[in-house]
Amino acid sequence: MKKLVHIITNTNLEGKLIHTALLGFRILLSVELIVAHGLKKLGVGVSEAEQVPNPLHLPEAFNSLFADAANLVFPVFVIFGLFTRLAVLPILAVTLTGYFILHWNDALLIKDTPFMYSLCYLFLLLVGPGKYSLDNYLRKI
Repeated sequence: MKKLVHIITNTNLEGKLIHTALLGFRILLSVELIVAHGLKKLGVGVSEAEQVPNPLHLPEAFNSLFADAANLVFPVFVIFGLFTRLAVLPILAVTLTGYFILHWNDALLIKDTPFMYSLCYLFLLLVGPGKYSLDNYLRKI
């Protein structure tokens, strides 16, 4: 019983479990972003491709390309743990813009999605991809 309590209350962030958890977190989070938001922008799974909002009034082509890359390309980098902290930045630019500008005055149930994505990708920005990543492999060579 004492050993079980020790396992449950252990706050040590070393070891295989934390790196496995980061791997799963990176993969599941980024796959969800691609499937739930990225593919809609290409018209996959919907009758018509989703229009990308442009609350910052950027040139339309740049805005669309940036949003598509942040929802389709950069999450793939995060999945593989390749240039993870750099790849997270455009994703955060889109999710934080969605939260603070596009959905700021919306109901909580609408703006919670960009908020949760922002929190998760901020976490990855701060802690990095973990040991099971291409970043870790490249650092060693």
